[in-house]
Amino acid sequence: MTIPSSTDRKYRKSPRLPLLPQKHHDFEPRESGIDGASFSGAVFNLSTTIVGAGIMALPATVKQLGLVPGLIMIVLVGWLTESSIDMIIRFSRASKSTTYGGVVADAFGGSGRTLLLLCIVVNNLGMLIVYMIIIGDVLSGTWLGGEHHSGVTEEWFGQHWWTGRSTLLLMTTLFVFAPLVSLKRVDSLRYTSALSVGLAVVFVVITAGIAIVKWIDGSIVMPHLFPKIVDQASFWKLFTTIPILVTAYICHHNVHPIENELKDQTQMKPIVRASLTLCSTVYIATSFFGLLLFGDNTLDDVLANFDGELGIPYSSLLDDMVRMSYGVHLMLVFPIVFFSLRLNLDGLLFPYAIPIAFDNRRFFLVTTALMGFIFMGANFVPSIWDAFQFTGATAAVSVGFIFPAAIALRDTHGIATKNDRLISWLMIFLAISSSTVAVCSDIYSIFCVDKGVDS
Repeated sequence: MTIPSSTDRKYRKSPRLPLLPQKHHDFEPRESGIDGASFSGAVFNLSTTIVGAGIMALPATVKQLGLVPGLIMIVLVGWLTESSIDMIIRFSRASKSTTYGGVVADAFGGSGRTLLLLCIVVNNLGMLIVYMIIIGDVLSGTWLGGEHHSGVTEEWFGQHWWTGRSTLLLMTTLFVFAPLVSLKRVDSLRYTSALSVGLAVVFVVITAGIAIVKWIDGSIVMPHLFPKIVDQASFWKLFTTIPILVTAYICHHNVHPIENELKDQTQMKPIVRASLTLCSTVYIATSFFGLLLFGDNTLDDVLANFDGELGIPYSSLLDDMVRMSYGVHLMLVFPIVFFSLRLNLDGLLFPYAIPIAFDNRRFFLVTTALMGFIFMGANFVPSIWDAFQFTGATAAVSVGFIFPAAIALRDTHGIATKNDRLISWLMIFLAISSSTVAVCSDIYSIFCVDKGVDS
């Protein structure tokens, strides 16, 4: 069992209780037959944390960058993500911290920890609201540009009260999310995580199959290999893709919860490498075949491209398979991200309480409040997308790049190497420059749209 550091104990005063719930029979009985999380279970849980909604934005991102630079950037950001997680793990062991917040507190004190937890809460809360919005779009449809795009339930059963957006999301919340988010161990989600990764692979296989068939019959052309830069604005817009790529790899908030449940915690680095290799492969295949299939018509959310005729037999069936597999995939990603959200929000609100897994009343109240907030946000604030363009460009890059780099540069234990410092400065440069450009670009776009509407 991992022994909490003085930094962790400062914020979690529970001297009579061990850190891991499975070791304490009074508060959380050990699951039958489980002594600790396995290597494969941890790989699936971490991979599910990574592969969320971001995968659907990657083909458009690669279209903007050009095929060659786009695929290179996917690999580069994957490598930087592995480096940043490696730094977090090494400095966690040096400081004997068992949480991401504990590592940051060791380097920057309580204010640094609070800022990190706030970034994780904002990032995860935004992601989960977006996940629920997408699930609602897949099941019940959405309105785009004044045109209604039917969801799969409307196509199959027609328009009824029970195929409405709010009703379907309520049923999904009660019968899918509620049982999964009530689990207190992250390793309990290993089977749903494995299924989630499998569904992401199904999406890639279907997309690749359609693209190959259309390539053979000569109905598609090779996409642009390099970006099309026609003016200064198109050049600066290239930088807006970096926050999207960072967000696609964000998983740092779940590294410690997964590591703390491992049978052998020395396996965490190979687990991270295996997960990132798997996810990078899925990302590269999705980006390549998605862009090859739709070319210049690739939408910001490539899922929207699977809403019409694909030009091959059984097109409608394949559309529904892609949309449903992705909708179920997000349903299974939801609880693994929610696990980290609940843990970090509880640490932010109740820093001196016993771990939330040991307090059933607090566990129920925090879970219910978060689920209610997410449900209301997804149903009544559809413009939430605009808000999370900003949080994705700030909170996500802070959690993924800025905090790990800052910990290494602070180097309170004198273990950072020259390579760590070089990588840290690279991550900070990419994070700050891309976030600044992305936020300015979003503000400029909003004002331009407003001006166009007013005129």
